[in-house]
Amino acid sequence: MADSELQLVERRIRSFPDFPTPGVLFRDISPVLKDPASFRAAIGLLARHLKATHGGRIDYIAGLDSRGFLFGPSLAQELGLGCVLIRKRGKLPGPTLWASYALEYGKAELEIQKDALEPGQRVVVVDDLLATGGTMHAACELLGRLQAEVLECVSLVELTSLKGREKLAPVPFFSLLQYE
Repeated sequence: MADSELQLVERRIRSFPDFPTPGVLFRDISPVLKDPASFRAAIGLLARHLKATHGGRIDYIAGLDSRGFLFGPSLAQELGLGCVLIRKRGKLPGPTLWASYALEYGKAELEIQKDALEPGQRVVVVDDLLATGGTMHAACELLGRLQAEVLECVSLVELTSLKGREKLAPVPFFSLLQYE
């Protein structure tokens, strides 16, 4: 069953060469979102992985701005958990903590509300894709500053040639699909 679900998700990932710049092979998740069966399969596969790995030890799912917001709440719902948001800086009301991280063309900043989590709460970070790991690493840094325990980071797609999972160590990382 899991193999056929994974194949259903994999068939919905499209590739666009030279987007957004020449030499980049863009992996498009839009068809997964468009097809209810493949989206349901993706959420189910991630949820089963997290249940098998962490049992009932997860307190919250943290969704990353912006496509992590598409998977985070659905995954949290499937697991019977709440979802906290980690957004681009300047998008959340109230007191926040922020962290900056490097992009290939500059820097970006993420933030989380200071009262999003209590010290010691256990969190799994979710995004659609792991490339260089900068965004997830910054999210883990923010969660650490809130004294939350990051149990794992997960994504639908991983671009293995960019070695993002190495940047996340020692936090475990899991992806449904891996591409060079």
